[in-house]
Amino acid sequence: MANTFEAPTKPKRLLSLDVLRGITIAFMIMVNNNGGPGSWGFMNHAPWTGLTATDLVFPTFVFVMGASIVFAFESRLARGATKAQLAVHTAQRAVILFALGWVVNNFPLFHWQGMRFYGVLQRIAVCYLVVGLFYLFDQRVWTKVAALIVALVGYYVLVRWVPVPGAGMPGRDFPFMDQRMNLVSWLDRLLMPHHLYLDWGGPDAHNVRDPEGLLSDLPALGTALLGLLAGLWLRAERTAAGSLRTVQQKALGLAAATVSCLALGYLWSLWFPLNKNMWTSSYVLVAAGYSLLVLTLAFIAVERFGWGKGRSAWLVYPWLVFGSNAIVAYMISELLPGVLEFIKIPTSAGHHTTPLPWTQTHIFSHIPDSGWAAFAYAVFYTAVCFVPVWVLYRRKIFVKV
Repeated sequence: MANTFEAPTKPKRLLSLDVLRGITIAFMIMVNNNGGPGSWGFMNHAPWTGLTATDLVFPTFVFVMGASIVFAFESRLARGATKAQLAVHTAQRAVILFALGWVVNNFPLFHWQGMRFYGVLQRIAVCYLVVGLFYLFDQRVWTKVAALIVALVGYYVLVRWVPVPGAGMPGRDFPFMDQRMNLVSWLDRLLMPHHLYLDWGGPDAHNVRDPEGLLSDLPALGTALLGLLAGLWLRAERTAAGSLRTVQQKALGLAAATVSCLALGYLWSLWFPLNKNMWTSSYVLVAAGYSLLVLTLAFIAVERFGWGKGRSAWLVYPWLVFGSNAIVAYMISELLPGVLEFIKIPTSAGHHTTPLPWTQTHIFSHIPDSGWAAFAYAVFYTAVCFVPVWVLYRRKIFVKV
C-alpha cells in the first residue's frame, strides 16, 4: 500500500539503532559533565542561536526513541499483546519517565520554592506518550507526515506571527527570536512562575525561560515523528512493488533522508534560526539530518559489514552497553554528583571538598592544555558511569521503565 510500509511478521531487533542510542547517551554524559569553562566549544551548547555538536545530543535521543517505538510496539504485538494493553503501558511508562525527570531536576534537596517541573526526561515522556499512542492506533505513513508538517509549520506561525501579550508583535515591536521575549517563554512564565530553568526574578523577571518548556514540546514531537518514520522505513521488508527491500536500498533511503533534512533545515534557518533553547523547526530538521547521518553510518557498518559480530564485536561493544540501559546510564550520570556531595574530603587549607572537584584539582588540572584537561575529565566521568551499566549488561539485566 502507498500509505504504509509493509513490515515483517516476526520483528527483529535492529542492532544499529542500539548503537546509535549508546553513542548518544555516552556523548550526553560527556557534554553534561564537560569539565568546566576550559572545555572546547563543541562540548558546550550554543549561547542562543546557532548549533554545536552538543546541541545535537538531546534531539538525537528523542529521534532514536521515535524509531524504537516501531520495533518495540510491533514486537509486543507479535507476542500477543493487545493495543489496549500497550496503550496502558505507554501511559504508565510516560508517567514514570516524567517522575524520574522530576527527581533528576530536584535531587537531593526537593525544595518547593524554585522546584523545576520541565526537563529532559519530561520532554521524552511527552513525546513518547503522544507519538506512541498515535502510532499504536494509526500506522499510516501519510498521517505521520501530515502531523510532522503541522507541528513544524504551526510552531513557526505561532512564534513568528502571534503577538506576545504585553510586548507586541515579534519582528515589529521587539526583535524576532529575542532571548528575553518570545511566545514560548511568555507561556512558561504564565504557567510555571519561579519553577523554570532560568529564573532570575526581580526586576528582570522577563528574562525567565526554560529550554524544555511547554510550547516547544510541539516541534519536539516533530523530532520524534521523524524518528518514527525512519523506524518504519528500516522495518519495512518489501518495496511498494512487492520485492524484498535490501540493506543497500534501506541505506540509500536513509542517506536521501539525511540530505533532505539538512537541506530543508538549513534553508529554513534563513528565516527561522537554528535554536536549541526554543527547539525551532529548522533545528528539528537539521538535528534530524545529523541523527540520520550517524544512523546511516551505523546501519552500514553493522547491518552491511557485520560490525558487532565475531572479531569485530569490540567495535560497537561500549555503545551496546550504554544503549541497552540508556535511561539507567542517564539517571546515574545525573544523580551521582548529588550523591558524592555527601562525601567530604579534607584539604590542606583546613576546608573540605568533594570527590569530583578533588579529581579535577589533583588529577586533571595537571594536564597543561585546558581543553584536553576538560575532555579527559569528561571521558573519566563517562567511564565511571559505564561501570554499573556494564555490570547490568554482563548479568543480562535490562531495566525497562
